[in-house]
Amino acid sequence: MKRRWLMAVMALPVPVVVLIPAALLFAFRASRWPHSVPTPASPTFWLGAAVGIVGCILALWSVLAFVRHGRGTPAPWDPPTRFVAYGPYCFVRNPMILGVFLLLLGEAVLLRSVPLFVWFAVFVVGNSLYIPRVEEKGLDRRFGTAYAQYRKSVPRWFPRWTAWHPDDVR
Repeated sequence: MKRRWLMAVMALPVPVVVLIPAALLFAFRASRWPHSVPTPASPTFWLGAAVGIVGCILALWSVLAFVRHGRGTPAPWDPPTRFVAYGPYCFVRNPMILGVFLLLLGEAVLLRSVPLFVWFAVFVVGNSLYIPRVEEKGLDRRFGTAYAQYRKSVPRWFPRWTAWHPDDVR
């Protein structure tokens, strides 16, 4: 199981949150869009750090819900075998990707980087197209009525104020 999780983490979040941003920062280091880390005296520093930390916590909380309840990994090639509607999934349907969105936005703000902001926007648009067209259709096929009820009750991107607790899923 540990190997499955390590492979999923190395194949998905590490390239998206670490390798691609590092490559972009390197590629644009001498361009007209340089990046710079503001000092802790700057509100931009704290805004970027706070958004990134919230994103990291949300993504990790989502992964832990998969570990505890899903019996699978976040990777599309090894998805959970059990429907997961626990923890952050009670508030928003895609907390893991939302966490990654916030991490990428936090990086862009923290480093004052236009290329990182463009990467964030590309990633958001790509997932906004992929998730409803591919991922949600697959979840609907795998989990049927439970997922249909969940999809009607829990928003995709903007969290509910109160947790959703269905009788048939818990």
